[in-house]
Amino acid sequence: MRYALDSIRRSPGRSVLTSLGIGLAVGLVVLLVSLSAGVQTSATALAYESGVDLLAVSPGSNLTSGEFPPLTHAHELASRIPAADPNVATASPWLVDDLAFGNRSLWDAANNSSFPTGWTYTESGTVGWIPSDNTGIETPTIYSGSGFTAAGDPFYANGSYNGTPTHEIVLDQALAAVLHVGVGDRVWAGAAGPPSNAGLRSWYANATEFRVVGISGPFWLVPSALLGFVYLSELQALSGGATPSTDYATLVLIHLTDPTHPTIDEAKIAVGVPGLTLYTLGNILGEIQHVVNLYRTFGTLVGAVGVVVAALFSTTVLQMSVDDRSREIALLRAIGSSRGAVGVKIVEESVLLSGLGLAIGLPLAYAGSVLLNRFLRGLLPGLPTGFSFVSFNAVVILTGVAAIVAVGLGAAAAPAVRAMRLPVAEELRAP
Repeated sequence: MRYALDSIRRSPGRSVLTSLGIGLAVGLVVLLVSLSAGVQTSATALAYESGVDLLAVSPGSNLTSGEFPPLTHAHELASRIPAADPNVATASPWLVDDLAFGNRSLWDAANNSSFPTGWTYTESGTVGWIPSDNTGIETPTIYSGSGFTAAGDPFYANGSYNGTPTHEIVLDQALAAVLHVGVGDRVWAGAAGPPSNAGLRSWYANATEFRVVGISGPFWLVPSALLGFVYLSELQALSGGATPSTDYATLVLIHLTDPTHPTIDEAKIAVGVPGLTLYTLGNILGEIQHVVNLYRTFGTLVGAVGVVVAALFSTTVLQMSVDDRSREIALLRAIGSSRGAVGVKIVEESVLLSGLGLAIGLPLAYAGSVLLNRFLRGLLPGLPTGFSFVSFNAVVILTGVAAIVAVGLGAAAAPAVRAMRLPVAEELRAP
């Protein structure tokens, strides 16, 4: 190892650049691995904490793309599914749709036909559910306000849709901030906004007025920065599903009393309530794993290219080092060093350069993972506090070490062979 250190000290500039190149390649590999590990670990943890053990959707739904054809007779499913399987504690139908929102200030401007620059309605995702029927399922925390006041779904009125609407809505903090409203304020909502501000007055006349009864935190299950929550039947009335023959929902979240064997419950529900496509938590995590694996494959290819480039760069530098010290290597051979001993010295130099690269690459990868996680969380503010896109754990570090070993041994092969085959007599007679 002393010979390797001496060689590095002789060419500090070249050695530093080589180690930096190796460090950047290793840092890239570690960063990509930490990203895939973080998404998988966090998604798995959130899935188990959500309380959702089974997911019921309509046939033809695609979990990966997020395409969910409407489920009909949604309110009935809340009772039919537990009847088919006594182990079902909660079957909660949800309708997820986009609405256009306006506040009182925009209403005043519409009536006065005067709009400050940039004023218009706000589009937002909205969840329609039965608030009292979500036992065991994680829902967003309400930070202010009393929340929904009526149990069940009053406007649904056992399928007649002639009950009294509550006109209550809970907004997440981001949507409340955009609309500049708080608990007790009014907002207006419609299935679509007007084509221009000139039509806002007519839009308000046909929109549904809601009273804000709560301000909630963000909700990771529907990762949107702007989100509202209303009664299922009242969202159906806005989106065209409020009839006994339709009664639309997007999906049904199912919480089991005993989630030990969800496939048994899946089979019971499939028999008792035909026409549903059911996914267990394992199925959902499998879809997530499939997406992560696709990314991991791409990341592996990119990382492999980086490692190969680093190895080729190191090989070139070591070849130059062998050429610069060819007479010295010949002298070592002349005084009794074996070919193998000379080759080991070249391998030691390569490994030492790679070790310096690891010392550079790991801190860079860690700093990059922190910055990347912060950036990605900024793009999806609906995620919970504990969610992390990256996971800098022992497996990730060992991957970096393995990459270093690959670079060190791969880069040393050709230069070591060259050093062992140097013609001793010719090198010593050379001027």
